[in-house]
Amino acid sequence: MEDNFNLQNYITQGVENFVKASLKATLKNPRESAFLAKFAMAAKRAAKFRKIKEKEGLHIPAFLIASITGSCNLHCKGCYSRDTHATEDCETKKQLTDKEWGDIFSQAKDLGISFIVLAGGEPLLRRGVLEAAAETLGILFPVFTNGVFLDGSYMDMFNKHRNLLPVLSLEGDREATDARRGDGIFDIVTKNMDSLKEKGIVFGASVTVTKENVGNVLSEDFIKGLKDKGAKFMFFVEYVPIGGNRENIAPDDDDRDILEKRVAELRKTCSEMVFVSIPGDENAAGGCLAAGRGFFHINSKGDAEACPMSPFSDTNVSDTSLEDALKSPLFNALKEKGLLEGSHKGGCALAGREEQIRAL
Repeated sequence: MEDNFNLQNYITQGVENFVKASLKATLKNPRESAFLAKFAMAAKRAAKFRKIKEKEGLHIPAFLIASITGSCNLHCKGCYSRDTHATEDCETKKQLTDKEWGDIFSQAKDLGISFIVLAGGEPLLRRGVLEAAAETLGILFPVFTNGVFLDGSYMDMFNKHRNLLPVLSLEGDREATDARRGDGIFDIVTKNMDSLKEKGIVFGASVTVTKENVGNVLSEDFIKGLKDKGAKFMFFVEYVPIGGNRENIAPDDDDRDILEKRVAELRKTCSEMVFVSIPGDENAAGGCLAAGRGFFHINSKGDAEACPMSPFSDTNVSDTSLEDALKSPLFNALKEKGLLEGSHKGGCALAGREEQIRAL
C-alpha cells in the first residue's frame, strides 16, 4: 500500500463532500446551515494545516473516535464493546476525567482534526465530557447514543451547541431493533426523534448492517420513515464479529456490494439526507483507514488504539501528547506489515488478526 499516494486529498475531498451534502440537507434550517457554513471554513483551515504537517512528515487524520465511557445501560446482542470488555455494567476504572478529555479535544483542534465521534458505552452518561466538547468550536462531534437518556436537559444542550450532533442507534424496524437492543427501545428512540424534530435540532441515525437486516435497513420504507422523523444523517456501520461465533451474520462481499450501490443511489435520490457508509470503499482509500491513516481510537482509559474493534495499544494519551500518540510504534507497524490491507469479514481489517497484532 502506498500510504501517501493521494490519501490526504482523498480524506480532504471526503470531508468537503460531507459538508456540502450537509449544507444541502439543512437548507430549510437556517440556524443549522449557518453553523455548517462556519464549520466548512474551519474544516478548510484544518485541511491546510494537515497538508503542512504532511510535508513535515506527520500524517494527521481528519477523524478521531473517542469512546468516552465504558458504561452502558443496554446489553445489545453482539456488541463489540462488551465482547472486548471495553464496556461493563460498572463504571470504568481509571477512565479519563472530563478535564483530560477537554484537553484531548483542544489538542485535536490544534492538530487539524475536524471530526470526533463520541461513543461508548453510552456517551450520554458522561455529561461533563459532552460539555467540554461543546466548548471546542471548529470540530464536529457526532454523538452515537442509544437515545434512552435523551431528556430535556440534553435536548437543550444539543439545541444550544450545534457542533454536537446526536446520532441515534436503530437496527431497522421495531422488531429488529427490539430483538437486538431490548423490548421497547425502538419506541423510546423514535419518540425522542420526534422531540428533536419538533425543537429543530438536526440529528442522525445509525444502523449496524448485518446479513440479517441488510434488506430491512436499506428498504424504501425504512429510509422514508427516518426521513419523515426528521433525520438528516444516516450512518451505515458494517457489523464486526468479535466474539461468540457470529461470523455468519457479518456482511459478505455481496452484501457490501448491495450496500455500496444503495448508498450511491440514495445520495442521488434523497438530497434531504446525508448517507455515510462505514468503513466505506476501502479499495478507493488504499486499504483500511485505521491506525491514523484516516482515523484512530482513544478508549475510555486513554489508550490509543488503531480502531475500536482492535483493542490493542502501546500508547496512552495520559502519558503523551495526541501528536506523539499518532507516532505510535504499533500504528507504524500495522501499516508497514500490511495488516490494514486485504479482504476480511465484517467492517474491520484487523478483526481476526489478534495473534499477528500481539506479535508486534
